[in-house]
Amino acid sequence: MKVIGISGSPIPESNTDRALKAALDATGLETEFIKLSEYTIKPCLACLKCVNTNVCIIGDDGNVIAEKVKDADALIVAGYTPYSSIDSGTKAMLERLYAIRHKKGYMRGKPGGIIITSAVPCMPEAPPVAETAVNAVAAYMQEEGMEVVGDVKILGNVPCVSCGYGDECELSGISMIYGPDATVDSVGINKIEDQDLSFEGAKQLGKNIAGFLNSKE
Repeated sequence: MKVIGISGSPIPESNTDRALKAALDATGLETEFIKLSEYTIKPCLACLKCVNTNVCIIGDDGNVIAEKVKDADALIVAGYTPYSSIDSGTKAMLERLYAIRHKKGYMRGKPGGIIITSAVPCMPEAPPVAETAVNAVAAYMQEEGMEVVGDVKILGNVPCVSCGYGDECELSGISMIYGPDATVDSVGINKIEDQDLSFEGAKQLGKNIAGFLNSKE
């Protein structure tokens, strides 16, 4: 059995990547980690020319990933939340998996997991950014007849922490999220390894995937 993990984060060895790799390792199964920034994937054209072939006519790397996902036994999708919604790379990839839906339903019955990194903390007074992204991926999985076995939310980093102008820019996300007195130093860098609940949750997600697959043997 093989589990595919897809990261929409373009940052090398990001929190999203590391959480996804922890989940994949925890499955104890054959896995493959895919970094979308290393591929060229255009969005779906909604032309329906894949209906009879289950192959997209665009012919870019989206076809390569769709074939890998089609042949895998499980899928974990890991994305992040620029402008408070799922990132465009992950969204384009999900759209392109539409080609493997028609008549065959290649994803039907497979387990799926979701990992989302967001710079906006999950708290009552904040908008539900991470949950919105989780729901976007879950909607794809549910519409394909997959079984969503869990999701993990990670506290990521607002880009303003690293851009060099976080303490002086009038549009800094640091003050927007953490308040007018927040600074680059006071906010710091969030790491998945320091978030016990999320890090262990990623590992448990991998175990849930494996448990689901083993129960079907």
